[in-house]
Amino acid sequence: MFDIGVNLTSTQFAKDRAQVVTRAREAGLTGMLITGTNALESQQAQSLAQRHPDFCWSTAGVHPHHASEWSADTAATLRRLAEKPQVVALGECGLDFNRNFSAHDQQEYAFDAQLALAAELQMPVFLHCRDAHQRFIAVLKPWIARLPGAVVHCFTGTAEELAECLSLGLSVGITGWVCDERRGMTLRELLPQIPIERLLLETDAPWLLPRDMRPRPTSRRNEPCFLPHIVRQVALWRGEDAAWLAQQTDANSRRLFRL
Repeated sequence: MFDIGVNLTSTQFAKDRAQVVTRAREAGLTGMLITGTNALESQQAQSLAQRHPDFCWSTAGVHPHHASEWSADTAATLRRLAEKPQVVALGECGLDFNRNFSAHDQQEYAFDAQLALAAELQMPVFLHCRDAHQRFIAVLKPWIARLPGAVVHCFTGTAEELAECLSLGLSVGITGWVCDERRGMTLRELLPQIPIERLLLETDAPWLLPRDMRPRPTSRRNEPCFLPHIVRQVALWRGEDAAWLAQQTDANSRRLFRL
């Protein structure tokens, strides 16, 4: 099974990054994608992936929270990173109108610039959308035919938003959000609507620890080694065999990121 969303550069992993990767292998994972969220962390993500060949890869991008940092130097850094064999997607990029750490116009500018770069370099994109679906689609749509692939990471939207993402050919990343009885029930009901060939799974570690894990980890920190729990739960709610689902989503990840 493949975890497409691991924030291994997070300071929460500062003391035991190597052990986190080891635990992931021991849990049965066959690969992990380390998320880049700004120029510096994208460089760190590539460096971490380089230490674990044929198991870890990375993205290079600017998260909407960091869109105000976008510059020509940032674009040059991403372009340079994209040449590295460990870097298999551009992003995390998109729009976040929930936290608004960067102004909306700055977010849209950085998002559009990264889509343009992905189209030029023919790289798939790792997308972020939170409380911004209408503008997210408006910025993405002109580029979608020129992109080799894209995944909307940590999808938590409505049935209508899911249908629109699928109509554009996007893959859909599902996290332990669906394991949360307080806020994940709507998404849980939508799981069967995602075609198997478009489904990808992720932990978004160290965040989104599945609430229904028993026993609950005392650290309350999410890890890639908890992906098997998410696989089992998603398989249960989709009415599929967990081992089969793990293999299918692994294959989907490798196809999208051309591993």
